[in-house]
Amino acid sequence: MKKTMIIAALLLVATSLSARGLGQTRYFFSGDGKINIVGAKNGISFNGTYRLADGTYDPSAMEKIHSVFSAKYGIPGSEISTRFIEYLDYIQDHYNPKAKITIISGYRSPSYNTGLRNKGRLAAKASLHQYGMAADIKIDGVRAEDLWHFIRENNFGGAGYYHGTSVHVDSGPARFWDETTSGVGTDISDDNKLIEIVLDKDIYKPGETIKVRLTRATLFPVSASPNFSLEELSRSDKWKLKKTIRAKFSSNSGAECVSMKNIDEMTGISLDLPEKISSGRYRISVGFCGEMPESMPAIKESAAFEIR
Repeated sequence: MKKTMIIAALLLVATSLSARGLGQTRYFFSGDGKINIVGAKNGISFNGTYRLADGTYDPSAMEKIHSVFSAKYGIPGSEISTRFIEYLDYIQDHYNPKAKITIISGYRSPSYNTGLRNKGRLAAKASLHQYGMAADIKIDGVRAEDLWHFIRENNFGGAGYYHGTSVHVDSGPARFWDETTSGVGTDISDDNKLIEIVLDKDIYKPGETIKVRLTRATLFPVSASPNFSLEELSRSDKWKLKKTIRAKFSSNSGAECVSMKNIDEMTGISLDLPEKISSGRYRISVGFCGEMPESMPAIKESAAFEIR
């Protein structure tokens, strides 16, 4: 009896520690909260802890990490996605937590990305580099092709390999390509065909604010209804409307069709989750409005997230 009680107590402690560990990160793909990276172009490096024990992020560490990517911390539209940083950490830890990641190409402003395209460089019109969600990387001791295959197997984010020494990695939709299938230079992303809705986290608590952004747009303005749909995944694996939530936009527009003229305006969107809502798997959908190209989707759903 005594032995049984001891085993039960140990299991309880293990469960508690496991739950606490889950609470330290809000992303499905996360590392140990430490990262070793260097910018190939600017020579700036960071090797240390960026996520604190309580799950929050060290501002000074995040600012330094942003500098590695040639991005600006705290400036909407010019920041690196925290999900992307966590994903790079996850990839690094898979191989060697101490291995250095070299950022060949990090953040690109829309004007810089357009400049690359005008020079005939391999830069996508809807590039996620413009949203701080992508980088071309190398990892010490890891072959580029092996890295490409590993990222593909995760079924998360993008993986591009051009048979060189680096790999494109992003935290966008799951997909992969090489230089023959990239679609760069085609109309694959024209007229907002690939537009996406992205949330700032993968795991939320009831009553929290979700920060939303639209990505991969190629034609502006983009107009959307402020009435977003919160949908729940049922036990029968079907999405059902849970609640309609009025989103807030950076433009403070009270219009029923909100127009966004650039990437920055597509970043400043937020909505509040209900205080009382059951745990489960959910998604957010947004409806587009106004004048739209025929090939642009009328509705777009986010990736699934969890409420715990």
